[in-house]
Amino acid sequence: MKKVLEELEKLISEQVNPRSVNIDKLSIEEILRVINEEDKKVAYAVEKEIPNIAKATEAMIRALKGKGRIFYVGAGTSGRLGVIDRAELISTYGMSPKRIIPIIAGGIKAMFGPSEMAEDKEENGIRIIRKYNVRKEDVVIGISASGRTPYVIGALKEAKRRGATTVAITVNPDSKITRYADIVICPIVGPEVIMGSTRMKAGTAQKMILTMMSTAAMIKLGRVKSNLMTNLLPISTKLRERAKRIVMMMTGVNYEEAERVLEMTNYDIKAAVVMIRANVTYEVAKKILRKTGGNMEEALRILKEKANRHS
Repeated sequence: MKKVLEELEKLISEQVNPRSVNIDKLSIEEILRVINEEDKKVAYAVEKEIPNIAKATEAMIRALKGKGRIFYVGAGTSGRLGVIDRAELISTYGMSPKRIIPIIAGGIKAMFGPSEMAEDKEENGIRIIRKYNVRKEDVVIGISASGRTPYVIGALKEAKRRGATTVAITVNPDSKITRYADIVICPIVGPEVIMGSTRMKAGTAQKMILTMMSTAAMIKLGRVKSNLMTNLLPISTKLRERAKRIVMMMTGVNYEEAERVLEMTNYDIKAAVVMIRANVTYEVAKKILRKTGGNMEEALRILKEKANRHS
């Protein structure tokens, strides 16, 4: 156990922050200002890692264009952030839950509280990678602020052995997790306001990185047109209204027409836009979008050429 303490003492994320040593003596507003000043540093630290974030994003895109899957693996806050990012991709971009898989040490109960000892064994991480039969087409993203979480290290080690692309997201350079990563993303956010509380700056950095990567991947996969969500799932009143607004913006039709066409397509935005702009039926729109792999602009181009030939 003393060895673990010695390892922790070397980590940047476990150092004492001199700017907050008297935080318990401050007023509430002063405490908040100290936290806010430290949080301001996170975006600049993440900015320095953009080249590595881009490499990881490119790997994600390659996997999703092919038959690969993306795995987020983490424990505690890091694991929860992976679960959150994946959940948002389903409704926002219509991503299949089978293609992006979050793994958190301790399972679903760890989303709502601590899961005793779940992260402390490498073999547990190895076992979960074997369970999912991770292969070379996949990308496994290990998220660990300390960079020494055994569960995440075990998962990356096994994923690398199987030929998958491995990515490490940590805030401690040269930490153990980096030995098993093809791509390392390591923003140096410095010591936390509360020593070792990596749900703070480290967690903010991890959230930013995951959001950047997954958003850029969805854009390049054609799930965004201009800056509009053309693949969103209509699972709530808010999202159905957003779908109507998007169709109105992309076609120039009024609210009632957008609603009418969307109801015909079960709120498939791309199909609705193709129907309106190419003046075709839902069946034709579906067929051409299937042929183009969901590429709306390509579908419209083909339909326009076809119409010109028959005019």
